[in-house]
Amino acid sequence: MRPTPTQRSLSSALLALSVFFAGAAFIPPANAQNELQEKVTFAKQMIAANQQKLHQYQWIETVQLTLKGDAKPPRQSLCKYAYDGTVSKTPIGAPPPPPSGGRLKKRIIEKKTEEMQDYMGQVKSLLGMYVPPDPQKMGQDFAAGNASLNPSPEAQQTAIVFRNYAQPGDLMTLIFNSAAAKVTSLTVNTYMDNPQDTVTLTVQMSSLPDGTNYTQQTFLDATAKKLQVTTTNSDYQMIGAQ
Repeated sequence: MRPTPTQRSLSSALLALSVFFAGAAFIPPANAQNELQEKVTFAKQMIAANQQKLHQYQWIETVQLTLKGDAKPPRQSLCKYAYDGTVSKTPIGAPPPPPSGGRLKKRIIEKKTEEMQDYMGQVKSLLGMYVPPDPQKMGQDFAAGNASLNPSPEAQQTAIVFRNYAQPGDLMTLIFNSAAAKVTSLTVNTYMDNPQDTVTLTVQMSSLPDGTNYTQQTFLDATAKKLQVTTTNSDYQMIGAQ
């Protein structure tokens, strides 16, 4: 049985209405992409400008490492940026005393010390991939289609999620306050040696009296290696200030 003209007109009207309402609820991908690009560009500029300000400061870094449930003595360093943009660190305090006891005991202590130094080297390399975030890598991740936006207007915050940022399969979420133009926190899901050795990294940011944003504390948890590292930055002073 063929539909009557009235039935055909009604079907066409219903189809038109469904298309209209679907279109009203649909945000064009181009608009969403433009907003994402604006946020990424803003975050890149904000981070780059803030890093320049930090080059005027020196600070104290305190590292607390727990390996296989054994808390190691905290280590402190006086830090400042070198001319090449890297952070130079000068140890503070007396070096640890040499191991005592017999040859076997000394060898065991030396082996544990070497193990800890190896882990610390890996931790330093891993932290350097994400802290501080690299504006160039952020731009490359966006260009590759690996960035997404998760705004939270009620909290005046925006989260930008970067996938495959420093390693294949990793995930970095940068949260910043647009009104204050500051990064508030950073979370990372990554790995140490291979994807099975999962590592979570939490970074809390704070501000100096002049408004400069800095990494106040990082907490790294490498579950597979039974390794936790807390790094705290404090006592910021402008270089050359009395």
